[in-house]
Amino acid sequence: MKLYFSAASPYVRKVRVTAIETGLDAKIELAPITVDPTKPDPSYGAENPLYKVPTLVTDGGEVLYDSPVICAYLDSLHDGAKLIPPSGGARWQALRLEALADGMIEAGLSIRYELLLRPEDKRSAAWMAGQAAKVNTGLDSLERDIEQLAGPLTMGQIAVACAIGWLDFRKPVGDPLDKRPNLASWYRQFLKRPSMAATMPQG
Repeated sequence: MKLYFSAASPYVRKVRVTAIETGLDAKIELAPITVDPTKPDPSYGAENPLYKVPTLVTDGGEVLYDSPVICAYLDSLHDGAKLIPPSGGARWQALRLEALADGMIEAGLSIRYELLLRPEDKRSAAWMAGQAAKVNTGLDSLERDIEQLAGPLTMGQIAVACAIGWLDFRKPVGDPLDKRPNLASWYRQFLKRPSMAATMPQG
């Protein structure tokens, strides 16, 4: 398998952590690529028409995107405990947490792109405040109900940890763990996993 990736992407990190946790990382070739939202690369668009990372090319030649699809695919390939529980409330909690984490990243990226790509006189403070509210409300919900992150390892936990890691790395809303002691404690413990240590964001 081949994974098109950027070392700074939290979505890529989620896939790489999943690969390590499922014992599949040695079967995946990493193909670095630079994705610029203002300069789409036609050659990469042939693989992924959304011009995003990650993209996974399977051994059978199928092209999969984006991270929830790739992670679900990897989770289907191993014989261990599934990161996406097969049924019941645990399944929907894991998927809901993944959606929350991905949404916080998307809002944080919107802020980052507004600051990096728009001329200063065209930036919208109201837009950035609205995106920041999504991130902070999401983090606050995790802080209030930290028990939703307890229990056996799931895709939801991985996604939340990767989201926090990116928010702490890029800081679109400042320190994501400030005044959130429950979430900070959980995150510090989760960072001890070898899969997290091996995939620290760079760039």
